[in-house]
Amino acid sequence: MTASPIETTIALPITGMTCASCSGRVERALKAVPGVTTAAVNLATETAEVHGTVDVAALIDAVTKTGYGVPSGATDLDIEGMTCASCVARVERALQAVPGVTLAHVNLATESARVEGVADPDALLQAVKRAGYEAHVATAAQEAPSERREREAEVLTRDLVMAAVLTLPVFLLEMGGHLVPAIHHWVMANIGQGPSWLIQFVLTTLVLAGPGRRFFVKGLPALVRGVPDMSSLVAVGSGAAWAYSTLATFLPGLLPPGTVAVYFEAAAMIVTLILLGRLLEARAKGRSSKAIERLVGLQPSIAHLRREGQVRDVPVAEVRPGDLLELRPGERVPVDGRVAEGASWIDESMVTGEPLPVEKHAGDRVIGGTVNQTGALVMEAVSVGADTMLSRIIRMVEAAQGGKLPIQALVDKVTLWFVPAVMALAAVTFVAWLVFGPAPALPMALVNGVAVLIIACPCAMGLATPVSILVGTGRGAELGVLFRKGEALQALQGVQVVAFDKTGTLTEGKPVLTSFQPAEGETKEELLPVLAAVEAQSEHPVARAIVAAADGLVLPAVEGFLAKPGHGVSARVGGAEIALGSAREMAKRSVDIAAFLAEAERLADRGESPLYAAWNGKAVALLAVADTVKPTTPAAIAALKAMGLRLAMISGDNARTARAIARDLGIDEVVAEVTPEGKVEVIRKLKAEGALAFAGDGINDAPALAEADVGIAMGTGTDVAIEAADVVLVSGRLPALADAIGLSRATMRNIRQNLFWAFAYNAALIPVAAGVLYPAFGILLSPVLAAGAMAMSSVFVLTNALRLKRYGART
Repeated sequence: MTASPIETTIALPITGMTCASCSGRVERALKAVPGVTTAAVNLATETAEVHGTVDVAALIDAVTKTGYGVPSGATDLDIEGMTCASCVARVERALQAVPGVTLAHVNLATESARVEGVADPDALLQAVKRAGYEAHVATAAQEAPSERREREAEVLTRDLVMAAVLTLPVFLLEMGGHLVPAIHHWVMANIGQGPSWLIQFVLTTLVLAGPGRRFFVKGLPALVRGVPDMSSLVAVGSGAAWAYSTLATFLPGLLPPGTVAVYFEAAAMIVTLILLGRLLEARAKGRSSKAIERLVGLQPSIAHLRREGQVRDVPVAEVRPGDLLELRPGERVPVDGRVAEGASWIDESMVTGEPLPVEKHAGDRVIGGTVNQTGALVMEAVSVGADTMLSRIIRMVEAAQGGKLPIQALVDKVTLWFVPAVMALAAVTFVAWLVFGPAPALPMALVNGVAVLIIACPCAMGLATPVSILVGTGRGAELGVLFRKGEALQALQGVQVVAFDKTGTLTEGKPVLTSFQPAEGETKEELLPVLAAVEAQSEHPVARAIVAAADGLVLPAVEGFLAKPGHGVSARVGGAEIALGSAREMAKRSVDIAAFLAEAERLADRGESPLYAAWNGKAVALLAVADTVKPTTPAAIAALKAMGLRLAMISGDNARTARAIARDLGIDEVVAEVTPEGKVEVIRKLKAEGALAFAGDGINDAPALAEADVGIAMGTGTDVAIEAADVVLVSGRLPALADAIGLSRATMRNIRQNLFWAFAYNAALIPVAAGVLYPAFGILLSPVLAAGAMAMSSVFVLTNALRLKRYGART
């Protein structure tokens, strides 16, 4: 019998309505959605209330198709009480069932959830509570994750010490006698079996009621609700051992002959070892999430504000764009801005990954959170608060760390049913040993059933993916690589082709004077100021390059300036007619440039643009201008080639220049003279050769960045390109691309190792705990050893993920 769909009421915010006809149009569109019973739209409050059995995504689609908007916000929640992958799946399912939720991601490593949609936060909190966990809406004023984990570690340390002190005598009284016969004889002679069992009962009860209480308080209600978790396994396992031992101690007559035995040491050791694993896990989680806290720690709290001739210290939150701020040696830059006065060197390594300090002069950009080295500066604030680069980096890293990879989908499906399956297997084990096991069957059935419960470790499966993402994206941020989406980590490792935009990505993005060859009898010192004076009248990029080359020189006066677009410029300087332009322009002026033609051809083959200078109709110089390759580009290309990647360059520049640059760099394929729309077509064709990443920096690159399997934007590029990309190279250094791909491969390799361990561990040891080796080899697994193995399984996954913190830059 199929369950009837549940009717709910959903409140949707609507944007774009301006009149009654708008609200009527939206209302009709909502009522037309299958499953809607009633819909009422309120123009004054700009909301719609919909009742029915419809999914919120269908309602949003109906509104947007009508031409209006539904703002979909994201709510971040801090979740308390999750211990394993089953918890994650349960919380995620509870959140997704809340009306108005379009997407919910729960992360065990960060103990957080991100919920997208239009659901009320209170409804989300109630859903989490009904699932058996505690949740709070995350705010800046709340306790930092590190502080919460430190507090958790302190509580776990206290409880572990208490449990260990109480468990040690129990272990010595029971197991000591089995391991060392002399201890057994001493206990029997001085204490006696009955008093010994009573002492073990008291101490074990204290362990379970004190440090172990958390497992029962959380695990038993979850079991009653039919949604058992890791705590349920521990509670049932240790509780069963304690209950059987208590019965054997106080009412032995109720047990069959030959089955009277106690397992207090198993119950106490299970709790103690699980607490040890939880403590190690909490500390490892704390280390894995340090990247965000380090980035937050870069933000200074005070700025030296200069206003009306006076300087006063103000909180950084009070700084506004346009404010003048003083920056002293050794201080961190408070916000993003420009240098207004002074010069200094600034260490930007903690934000961009650039290892060497960068020289700054008036007009240069400075980044909030970087460190001023030696000079005193006055800077003008440009971006403040959430708009600074550091704040954007933090948001990107948080978003990536909270994301889920496609590989996690299978894990989630398995772990949702893992704990119930383990409990069922433990019950089957108990019954099988009770029916078919050797005498005494009852205690052996109990021991093996408890071992199955305790050996199972959904924690390791739940942590395998998110903790690697946490450490990998954090390490990427330290190297100046931002994964804007967690999925980019998985996609980037499979990339086979890397395509680049030329201008601004492989090259500096602005032309410079690369060659100046004067005619015989002429000198550069005499000619350059004159030619620069003429070009100073033009706004052409080539002219700007020649003027920049003459920076600091005294330029003579110019008269009669004339520009011919696409051909050249001319003017009179000191009575002489000066002309600069292409070979075609020189031919029109009947200027003989034969002496320069061979060199001009050679320069053009190198990707440089030659132009000629004439003085009173005589050729006096050959100049060449080029958008030069960035100094770091050759090393980056070499690193990518060494990784076995095929490289392509896509450019709107002329084919001869593009081929020359590609030839010098060793790029495999060149597509030149393409429009922004043409770049998208080229990307589609290249994708046929394999998964493709495209790196670009300009507005014109945004469509190609979105079309590529992985879009990679230079952090020095436009905001449009950054928003369209999946990965951002903060410093704009191309070598960081090799770091990004290498880190992606290392992270995915790490995730696969973790998943293999987690699944192989459970697949191999659960049957051993059930006793499959007993008939052939007489091997059984003690619940105590099972508890130790389970605790170490999670610790292995966490410590393996922490190895990613040691990933080094490739170039």
